[in-house]
Amino acid sequence: MIERIGLFGGSFDPVHLGHLLVARAALEEVGLQRIFFIPAAQSPFKPDREPAPGPMRMRLLRLALAGMTECEVDGQELVRGGISYTIETVRRYAAEYPKAVLHYVVGADHVASLPKWREAESLARCVRFIVVPRPLAGGVTLPPPFQGAPLKGFPLAVSSSEIRERVRAGLPVELFTGAAVAEVIHKNRLYL
Repeated sequence: MIERIGLFGGSFDPVHLGHLLVARAALEEVGLQRIFFIPAAQSPFKPDREPAPGPMRMRLLRLALAGMTECEVDGQELVRGGISYTIETVRRYAAEYPKAVLHYVVGADHVASLPKWREAESLARCVRFIVVPRPLAGGVTLPPPFQGAPLKGFPLAVSSSEIRERVRAGLPVELFTGAAVAEVIHKNRLYL
């Protein structure tokens, strides 16, 4: 049987329940055996925003994913440093899992820009895309030559930026992040 692996890149600054619901939907709908959460060192889409330290985001991811045996955290982009380009990460997975079918999770808001991603045509040949629809938004079509399909289940209208704003405003975030992640955010005074 051919292994189906999901790659879920992003800032995860912080990870929240929406990310976990996306992973669960991808595992179930696409039939993935595993999904790797890959925090970016620096997103090419957010060059002026410095995320929380990489080790702290890794810690939050591990806490959030505790008990989700199909989910793993991969810090390769943090180790590599600099701007994180998807094609570099995908090539490493393709080399490590040459017989696997790779799927890359992407938010619907990034689909239109896929042709502008670094080495876009190579990327389109290496992975199928799992598109995360935005709640209350219409359908999204992948531009050629990209292939994949949207997820149907579990949309949650929450974002990491909203969580950071809630922390700065002194509002609770436990229902968005889970209790363990919220506790670490508060104890370490993240996002203040």
